[in-house]
Amino acid sequence: MKILFIGGTGIISTAISKKLLESGEHELYLINRGNRNNCLPEGYKSLVCDINDEEAAANILKGMEFDVVADFIAFVPEQLERDYRLFNGKTKQFIFISSASAYRKPLSDYKITESTPLSNPYWEYSRNKIACEEYLMKMYRENGFPITNVRPSHTYDERSIPLGVHGDNGS
Repeated sequence: MKILFIGGTGIISTAISKKLLESGEHELYLINRGNRNNCLPEGYKSLVCDINDEEAAANILKGMEFDVVADFIAFVPEQLERDYRLFNGKTKQFIFISSASAYRKPLSDYKITESTPLSNPYWEYSRNKIACEEYLMKMYRENGFPITNVRPSHTYDERSIPLGVHGDNGS
């Protein structure tokens, strides 16, 4: 498969990038600013560009198509609007890395399923992720843009291990 990661060197995406490269079965492209690409083994194709510079990104991606495009660094709907302009008709599957914090708070049940509503009045980050998902679903319904939303719950790697430390001053 020909795969493009927007980002590719963050907490979630580094592990996935490494696994894809280790398998040797996929053609992996990373579009990012090139600041941390040294954390990956050889074998990926680097597209050095700030994805937020849409014109530069369009130029570097000109004529390219992918089986999968995954955006690990979009946080607001405007970034997904840019992705739609860049990748509509150029990918078979678009994956958006959202967040489990998008699920309704407080939960009405301890079980979270696909039918658990999205609503988080407490955190703007979560509300933005919900708005991103809503935009992508609209593009799917209206234009057939092939999307998958992924909602990770706990993220960690060798650089960032979740650890709660409690003391006199709280966490």
